[in-house]
Amino acid sequence: MVLLSDMYGKQIISNEGKRLGSIEDLILDFEEGRVASMLTTKIDNLIKSEHTAQLLKKNSISYDRVKNVTETVIVGAPK
Repeated sequence: MVLLSDMYGKQIISNEGKRLGSIEDLILDFEEGRVASMLTTKIDNLIKSEHTAQLLKKNSISYDRVKNVTETVIVGAPK
């Protein structure tokens, strides 16, 4: 089990070894009761922009991609 508070600041690395950023914020899906996405920038920075949708897509990684969480978060290829 991983606490949400422990996720902040963790490095996100692809299973090929590429650094994708660090977790700055999380998007939760309350209807499903799960983490939907990890953001590599604070949500406040995204919603202040006139290009919110584009920036959200660029700076988010679906939690479905997560393969392992330790000191870092390892993610697989986009689905």
